Amino acid sequence: MANKKKTVTKSDLVTHVAEITGLKKKDAKACIDTFLDEIATFLDRDYKVQLTGFGTFEVRKRKARTGVKPGTTEKIKIPASKYPAFKPGKALKEKVRV
Repeated sequence: MANKKKTVTKSDLVTHVAEITGLKKKDAKACIDTFLDEIATFLDRDYKVQLTGFGTFEVRKRKARTGVKPGTTEKIKIPASKYPAFKPGKALKEKVRV
């Protein structure tokens, strides 16, 4: 039988953080929401967000390219774009090694 991956939702994370810190769930949720919003804001402003021991969030760029429209052989131009990316840090890699 295949090993099914488990998922932790934002709500699960809020509950867990509240239990560990002794914060109310409402306060833990506010902290997590603010943390995530600030990472997104910095990325939007073209900053890297480096969390030592955890990893780095950054915006990467894709060059414009030619692609093929699915279901047809029609060539289409795909414009350049930016996308958020995460590079795990050494400590995180070591922590999740099997």
